[in-house]
Amino acid sequence: MSNKLAQFIRARREAVTPAMAGLPGGGRRRTPGLRREELAQLCGVSPTWLTWLEQGRPVSASAKMLARLAQILQLSTAERAYLFDVADKHDPSHGTGEGEGPASAELAAIVAAIAAPAYILDRAWNAVVWNGAASTLFAAWLHGAAAMPNQLRFMFLEPGARDLIVGWPERAQRLVAEFRADVGRQADQAPLAGLIAELAGASLEFRQWWGAQQVQGRDGGLRQFQHAQQGLLEFNQVTLHLARQHELKLVMLLPLS
Repeated sequence: MSNKLAQFIRARREAVTPAMAGLPGGGRRRTPGLRREELAQLCGVSPTWLTWLEQGRPVSASAKMLARLAQILQLSTAERAYLFDVADKHDPSHGTGEGEGPASAELAAIVAAIAAPAYILDRAWNAVVWNGAASTLFAAWLHGAAAMPNQLRFMFLEPGARDLIVGWPERAQRLVAEFRADVGRQADQAPLAGLIAELAGASLEFRQWWGAQQVQGRDGGLRQFQHAQQGLLEFNQVTLHLARQHELKLVMLLPLS
């Protein structure tokens, strides 16, 4: 068990008063925070297990137990993310829209303020919001689309994508490698597992490239499109992660000329 995890849990336990946890304060205390026995009771574990956890001994802490600890210790979004990170566990609430991230209206304002095509993707590469320039460029994907259209479904299941995207085979193969890098060990968890199975069943190319186990970072760079009305368009793609909702990606296509 990580010493960072042990030290963090102990520090946060000592920062939560009995009153904050809904317990009577009663009795003299060496510190104002919760006792180990109290936190153990609130979490439904034995005091011995919690003691070993705080000592950094090799005990198993499940994602469910860490989520319970985060709730009892009243961790902020950043603190909760740190807890799961140092424990090397996936947060079951990650990407569900919980926490202190910007509301959808704020996200829409972000992309609306950008003149170039811009859109925001979630962990499963669904488009959360996009601006008019992106809708014009990706008419078969975003124009008049239903809520949260998926970029991978567009790439592999929409025939028009092959006409629009210059060098489609290379771009599509790289997109699969970038997606694998992005989702990591969460690929076998819902809803990502369902999306991957759907694409693998419907597209031979996706199935082959996903099975190749290639991993690449989303580095951006030159993107070319053969638009039906505007002809050849060239952009420099830039991808940024939102600080308060790191699973969201702001993608901008900046014109080269």
